[in-house]
Amino acid sequence: MPVDFLSDDQVSRYGRFAAEPTPGELEQFFRLDVPGLEAARSKRSPANRLGFTVLWGSVRMLGVFPTEDLAVVPAVVVRFAAVQLGVDASEWAGYGVRKQSRYEHAWEIRDAFGYREFGEAEQEVRAFLAARVWASVEGPRALFDRAVVWLVDNRVLLPGITTLTRLVAETRAQELAELCRTLDEAVPSELRQAMRELLKVPPGKRVSELERLRTGPVRVSGTAMREALDRAREVRALGSGRVETGGVPSARMAALARYGLGSKAPTLRDLEETRKTATMLATVRYLETASVDDALDLLDVLMGSRLLARAERIGREEKLKSLPKLKKAAGRVAKAVEVLLGTAPATLDGEAVSVLDAWEAIEKVVPRAKLAEALSVIAECAPDGDGDEDAEWRAALASRYGTVRGFIRLLVDTVDFGAVEAGAPVVKALKQLPHLVGRRKVAASEVDQQLVTGSWRRLVFANPDVEPGCVEKAAYSFCVLEHLHRALRRRDVFARDGDRWGDPRAKLLAGDRWETAEPTVLTALGLEAEPAAHLAELASALHGAYHQVVAGLPTNSAVTVKDGKLQLDRLGPAPEPNLMPAFRQLANSMLPKVDFPELLLEVAELTGMTTAFTHISGADPHMDDFEVSVCALLLAEACNVGLTPVAKPNVPALTRARLVQVDQGYLRAETISAANGMLIGAQAKVDIVRAWGGGLVASADGVRFTVPVQTIHAGYSPLYFGLRKKGATWLNVVNDQVMGLGGVVVPGTLRDSLFILDALLGRDGGPKPETVVTDTASYSDIVFGLFAICGYQFSPRIADISDARLWRTHASADYGPLQEVSRHTVRLDRVRAHWGDMLRVAGSLTLGEVRGHDLIRMLSRDGRPTGLGDAFAHYGRIFKTLHLLQFVSDDGYRRMIGKQLNITEARHRLARRIFFGQRGELRQNYREGMEDQLGALGLALNAVVLWNSLYLDRAAKQLAADGFPVTDDLLARLSPLQFDHINFLGRYAFFRPQEAGRRPLREPSTGGEDDGER
Repeated sequence: MPVDFLSDDQVSRYGRFAAEPTPGELEQFFRLDVPGLEAARSKRSPANRLGFTVLWGSVRMLGVFPTEDLAVVPAVVVRFAAVQLGVDASEWAGYGVRKQSRYEHAWEIRDAFGYREFGEAEQEVRAFLAARVWASVEGPRALFDRAVVWLVDNRVLLPGITTLTRLVAETRAQELAELCRTLDEAVPSELRQAMRELLKVPPGKRVSELERLRTGPVRVSGTAMREALDRAREVRALGSGRVETGGVPSARMAALARYGLGSKAPTLRDLEETRKTATMLATVRYLETASVDDALDLLDVLMGSRLLARAERIGREEKLKSLPKLKKAAGRVAKAVEVLLGTAPATLDGEAVSVLDAWEAIEKVVPRAKLAEALSVIAECAPDGDGDEDAEWRAALASRYGTVRGFIRLLVDTVDFGAVEAGAPVVKALKQLPHLVGRRKVAASEVDQQLVTGSWRRLVFANPDVEPGCVEKAAYSFCVLEHLHRALRRRDVFARDGDRWGDPRAKLLAGDRWETAEPTVLTALGLEAEPAAHLAELASALHGAYHQVVAGLPTNSAVTVKDGKLQLDRLGPAPEPNLMPAFRQLANSMLPKVDFPELLLEVAELTGMTTAFTHISGADPHMDDFEVSVCALLLAEACNVGLTPVAKPNVPALTRARLVQVDQGYLRAETISAANGMLIGAQAKVDIVRAWGGGLVASADGVRFTVPVQTIHAGYSPLYFGLRKKGATWLNVVNDQVMGLGGVVVPGTLRDSLFILDALLGRDGGPKPETVVTDTASYSDIVFGLFAICGYQFSPRIADISDARLWRTHASADYGPLQEVSRHTVRLDRVRAHWGDMLRVAGSLTLGEVRGHDLIRMLSRDGRPTGLGDAFAHYGRIFKTLHLLQFVSDDGYRRMIGKQLNITEARHRLARRIFFGQRGELRQNYREGMEDQLGALGLALNAVVLWNSLYLDRAAKQLAADGFPVTDDLLARLSPLQFDHINFLGRYAFFRPQEAGRRPLREPSTGGEDDGER
């Protein structure tokens, strides 16, 4: 079988030295152990000793003996072996004289060190590959690499490349066929037929039933809510959730569903029968969960943006209209009260003032009728004993009952709601609601009066248009729906058949799963099951930090303590080396001018990133000039210009049909993420990057995009999107090497801290950051605690230090000038009491079992933390206080935070420059489309950063060779976020670079316009 599915790189490095081994690889594979050293020294001639050692290390590293052509062995390998043996490396030439010696040595090594021929281990390799195919979604290229690693690790000599590719292809095909058969046999005939019907286009319709069910809601209205619930009910009625899948891994089910969701109905109809059934089963099962989540997404937006927000706005408007009348009425009452207060009080020996006299005095100022009118106005505008400031908008909300009346029963019948103890009354009231709203009268005794609080009591029980003893159904319905909306957001109420709206507690590791994962989690996070030593260490560190800061206060002119509050002077700009302006100008001016399409192609050639774009079926691409098609699509998405500017009917790789095919089959969030990981790894190897940082500091911030199309995945924010416009936030993480590690899409402008953990834990590549920097935003003690237990130092920039609260663990300690600022004590006993659950949360987060923003919401209720949330809060207060103490005492720490945030802001400016099309607006209706397009933007940003890093490195080295005194301090201040030399507009011609990464630098310029970052 040919090796068609392998990349050129895989073919070139199979059983060969693709590059010189690194020092680590030399130590790992070519460092002689005792048996190896004894075997090598048993050879008579130095040449044979040296040759034996090289063969021994080569088979350990490559899985083959380089017996045919000794020239393929890098010189560094020969030198490394020669040093160990104490022989001259020139003896290597003598080893090639007698060819038979090489084969004899190879046989000896094979027998002495337990190497086997491939035929002896073929069944083991098949079993290994079969297990990988069953449990993962790796394509044939990845499986081939896995097989090579397995063979090398298990001391099996590599076969011919054709033999191994045939084995990989056959095993993969067999296991996928077996998987499809397993699912096909589990599907009952009625469901099989129902799924076949989904692939047909009904008479009079334009799309198949599957396409209709795959299409989620985009409009926000009561009618759209009914349609979304009908869709969820229709999908569930198919019954795919009741099929026993025989232990097929969730990753495999997800891969089949992804193919079903991304393929057109005719393509699915043409599949082989068992694969068609398996694909449709996985797709419909996915839609069961997705349709419920979509319906609840719509409910959240409908309640939050359309009903509650609009009612609040109407309530405010009504309140503003009543203010002049209320002000006038209050003035009249104030005059009356002033007269009353000015009347002399009765004394023991004096006469009491009569009521008639008092009224006579009051009526001289305010007539009784006017005063009664004023009191009536105040009673109308001011809340009564059961009222509150929400009365106006709640009354306005009740007037929109028609919007929700049509879907209340459908909501209860379709979504299987569950609840924790706090949310149980809400679910009970919700399930009772359809039986009440259909009746003409509902007695007050029939409803849950505990839920009707505040101004709802008057609206529900004291409506003048309702008979006494009965409730106003519209007001009561909205009262229950408001409670439901809040409980869903807190996850006190959840959808049992949902994912995004499911129960995060159920996803936490528990029982045997936690016992299995616990040792790995504790080792990875550096924690112990018993917290005593850890908490004692933290308490000691905090106590020492206080004393260190107090000792430095006399010489720290930037910080003062006044009226029990900290005050911190603003940090001025850091001084630059004298040569920095000239060096920056020279280096930036040497960057070659390049068109954006050529830059993307050059980066693709250098990194091989397009090999990460596998088909939704799991197959690898088999297209000529596939790299050109992928880069064209990345440009179209990143620049937000669509396919028209990049499509070329006379270029096969750029025809619209080819681009649509590649877009639908290959470009998605997971392949973009994999490609991004390749770029992150490649950039870290560039020499200049080490001057910028080690990749252990990262910052998180959001870029906000207006979304002018109909969607439920955008939110309103007049501050960022304009009046009555919606938008979404792309929250992305950037390390100190200026590479984006990944990001998440957030509807509207929700609190970023809720999603930062998700972006960090789901990063595309690079080492795990140790310090996470954010701008001044809403953060909490719980957030500090979650970041800390997951191994991150949370370091937000503090805008106003005077509002900060310091905490202590030693209640009786004297912290001098900071004594008044640090009166609050951390309750370590609460942390100890919940430590086991805190570790489970940390393990569940780091292993990807649960989302961070769901957990943070779960840990507090109505602004008050739960017991576990309180434990995280106290744990987080230790780290927050350590952060604040370092922030006020260490200028370098503050500058590091500011520098990292400046990197993020500069990167966002470059993002705006690239994403210029369609006025920079994000015009995607669905969350997946937003994630794919902004993922492409992130990949394009990293391509620019990598390209600039490579050429800045060359420019700096050339300047150093020309005599410029280049230092690490100067290199650290260069930025790869330049863009004046890159043309993003107009020319979209995709020409392969003659030699990737080797464009000639421009002549350095010492004057004129700076080509640097703007």
